[in-house]
Amino acid sequence: MEPESNAAAAAPAVLVVDDDRSNLESVERIFAKEGYRVRTAADGSTALELVRAEPPQVVVTDLAMPGLDGAALLKAIKAIAPQVEVVLMTAYGTVEGAVAAMRDGAYYFVTKPLKRHAVVRSVRKALEKQALVAENVRLRARLAGLEAPAGMIGQSPVFHATLDLVRQAAASHATVLVTGESGTGKELVARALHELSPRAEGPFVAVNCAAIPESILEAELFGFERGAFTGAVARKEGRFERANRGTLFLDEVGEMSPAVQVKLLRVVQEGEIERLGGSGPIDVDVRIVAATNRRLDQEVKAGRFREDLYYRLNVVAVALPSLRERPEDVPLLADHFLRRFCEKNGKQLLGFTREAMAVLEGYRWPGNVRELENAVERAVVLCRGTAIDVPDLSGLPRDAEESGQAPMGRTLTVPLGTTLEELEAQVIRETLRQARGDKALAAQLLGISIRTIYRKIDRDEVT
Repeated sequence: MEPESNAAAAAPAVLVVDDDRSNLESVERIFAKEGYRVRTAADGSTALELVRAEPPQVVVTDLAMPGLDGAALLKAIKAIAPQVEVVLMTAYGTVEGAVAAMRDGAYYFVTKPLKRHAVVRSVRKALEKQALVAENVRLRARLAGLEAPAGMIGQSPVFHATLDLVRQAAASHATVLVTGESGTGKELVARALHELSPRAEGPFVAVNCAAIPESILEAELFGFERGAFTGAVARKEGRFERANRGTLFLDEVGEMSPAVQVKLLRVVQEGEIERLGGSGPIDVDVRIVAATNRRLDQEVKAGRFREDLYYRLNVVAVALPSLRERPEDVPLLADHFLRRFCEKNGKQLLGFTREAMAVLEGYRWPGNVRELENAVERAVVLCRGTAIDVPDLSGLPRDAEESGQAPMGRTLTVPLGTTLEELEAQVIRETLRQARGDKALAAQLLGISIRTIYRKIDRDEVT
């Protein structure tokens, strides 16, 4: 048997089911002339076997058949192949039964004696519906892929740029160095790198290098054999072995002692560890994500961090923006934390008053997202009204003067009559100020190219 041509294989597949031989052959000819791939069955049981073997796009079936009738066949098809659309053929006397079958998932029904245009139109409409459903599924899958990983919330351009970098890095096996101020969410990024990676089914193991005493950190990372030191009464696997085929997150990696740095370098280079008191190397397959709020390049210059280890860890660098660099994300994050802590504390609050939100938006958040999270949790606990108001934000500076900080400058006020050229210059100046002179970030925030920034700086003498 010769294989089908590409065009024939791409044609819609229709299965026609009817115990009336003449009607079966007539409908078969109709769809064959329309260019469809047509199969036929003289009873419901045979049709069901054909659907199991190779589901068509549409089944056109008689309603009244001996044995497995059209209604029962419809239910069976929807159970094993819910994407298949079903069109019923029925006599005038059984229209009520066809309408009832539509509640069970039939797309449409046509009455006998059949009219060619009616049956063809009903199948075309069924195919259109099927295509729309399939497209909706594809769009949902695509949107799911575009959604931020759990806990990573934001809509600002700088946040989305960071998220794009995280997605790109996650697909690789390269080590990643995550930098940023305390409270910016470095562990969330590490978990996202793991969850979006081919290692997602493996373990995610986190180690806070600053929280573990230097004398214990080496044993925690690499494990030890029985008798390796006083108190080592049994062999213990280290964090590297526990993270095998997964991801090891080394938080505050800049706090490592030089001795541990040497051993970490060997793991990164050779992919093997040696337990304390061990007699030989152990292979480990671990993807390392390191994080620090220190400037490791400066630590290298000061001689406190090994240069070769720094370059091994810094294959892909992810720099997390501070919350003051993405002020438009403050309301989004605040609402997220509000919902979480209301649920945790069994409260029902409507949200934030306008004045309270103004306080949140006007504060510079030196503690970043973590400080905002703590502030919202405290406000939820203290709130006695139906919405969080300014008094509920106890301990938080109410304005720029009280906090001793400059306002975040999310708005720009210009006098009436300002020319468009001068307005453009002011917007660029203010955006550059907020971006701390970072022209690439300013261009991204403004939605223009960096070349445009440079050109307008030259033209308007914007500094």
